[in-house]
Amino acid sequence: MNPDISVLIISYNTRDLLRKCLQSIIQESKDLSHEIIVIDNASKDGSAEMVANEFQDVILIPSEINLGFGQANNLAFKASKGKYIVLLNSDAFLHPGSLQRALDKIKYDPKIGMGGARLVGQDGSWQPSARMFPSLLNEFLQLSGLAGKYPRSKFFGRFNRTWASPDEACETDWIPGAFAIIPRQVLEKLGFFDERFFLYYEEVDLCRRIKQSGYSIWYWPDVIVTHLGGESSKTVNNYVFSPKSAQLELWRMRSELLYFRKYHGWLCAYCMHSMEIGWHWIRAIKNFNNPAKEQESRTMINLMRQAWNETQGGKVCPPKPW
Repeated sequence: MNPDISVLIISYNTRDLLRKCLQSIIQESKDLSHEIIVIDNASKDGSAEMVANEFQDVILIPSEINLGFGQANNLAFKASKGKYIVLLNSDAFLHPGSLQRALDKIKYDPKIGMGGARLVGQDGSWQPSARMFPSLLNEFLQLSGLAGKYPRSKFFGRFNRTWASPDEACETDWIPGAFAIIPRQVLEKLGFFDERFFLYYEEVDLCRRIKQSGYSIWYWPDVIVTHLGGESSKTVNNYVFSPKSAQLELWRMRSELLYFRKYHGWLCAYCMHSMEIGWHWIRAIKNFNNPAKEQESRTMINLMRQAWNETQGGKVCPPKPW
């Protein structure tokens, strides 16, 4: 018989965290019918060897190249058999009872296309876990810092829903892919990740397609997952990494342009590109007496120009692996 749950984990240079992640899954799924599938994206830290030696019941699929998040998950999905697909980052750890609660909730309502967790940091601090779809307005509020300055405002705090109580379940636009549970039949109907998104925005795109098909996306506060964030990205060399957002900036910009072009057209993608460049020009001028901050802004300007050229204005995915 096919298991109830297939847990898909994409591994990239997070061996010790991956071990802890797998231990948390095994503990939380011991009373559930399940399988665990790890796709190792050509890790150089012995992650695949650790899984093979210490977790013989885990299905390990090693890749010779870094497939990115979307393509690797698509590969794992093809190998899976579960009625429900659980996405879990290798730097994310389940709290007691969370997996069972998520399964119970999504089984209860067939109209739910994806469910997500309350994500918390290692110190227990809340992370944005239920978000609005990206738009020029939402991106401006984030970029300008107005969202952070007025987090309790329904207008300024709209993108990350910082105005709302994290203790209240809600239907939302999209949830982060650090943890998500999805009925298999939904993915078989709609397809899984768009592989043009090598990293970032792939779960936003999937949630958008799920909602367009009439399903709902839910945030559940009693499904709790500790998420460190950005641990794999930190191991990528020769790219600018933002500690604030825990993202590789060039990769984030590429995926951002691909997303805006796909859903809003060339003009909106161009406006997004121009808005970010314009903002950083203003910031560079403002900080002319602070060489470090001025250079930081000039670097972001050059990265956005590079992303625009490499994606042909959000039209194509640059050659992979990024």
